[in-house]
Amino acid sequence: MTPEFVVDIGRRAVETVLTLTAPLLIVALVTGLTISIFQAATQINEQTMTFIPKIVAVLVTLLIFAPWMIKVMISFTQSIYDTIPTLGG
Repeated sequence: MTPEFVVDIGRRAVETVLTLTAPLLIVALVTGLTISIFQAATQINEQTMTFIPKIVAVLVTLLIFAPWMIKVMISFTQSIYDTIPTLGG
């Protein structure tokens, strides 16, 4: 196992994690920004007002994207398992 191989696996793992979390983070960001704009417009300064809508939005997004996320995770895991036979030195 060469250092380049380990770095490549690490890079692919980070790319996979960023790909999987991007939809959830984007939805949380947009939801939080929307609620913040609403709070600024109405001058409501309730800190807890953002938590429930964000949780619901992320949960709905997770339900929508779960099949795709599972496929990506399975594909990544299979590619890792496929490289195991080539590790023998």
